[in-house]
Amino acid sequence: MIQNLIKNENAKIIDVRTANEFLGGNVEGSVNIPLNELEYRLNEIREIGKPLILCCASGIRSKIGAGILQQNNIECYDGGSWIEVLSCVNC
Repeated sequence: MIQNLIKNENAKIIDVRTANEFLGGNVEGSVNIPLNELEYRLNEIREIGKPLILCCASGIRSKIGAGILQQNNIECYDGGSWIEVLSCVNC
């Protein structure tokens, strides 16, 4: 499912790692919104309008973030680690 969303360019990737982690490597075109900022940036996130795929370092924060957004009626999916998402982008 996630791979299809990425391949068809129908989804936007949100990386929920810290800004420093994001600067160390990320998926091209992804947006960095750290997990601790998600609840404060819901309006901004809603404006993205696409299905969202969340990623992080290991998959823990992306799962938590997806839960937060889903509770706020935002369509999103837990993509796991950014490396896993990157492999879907490049396949």
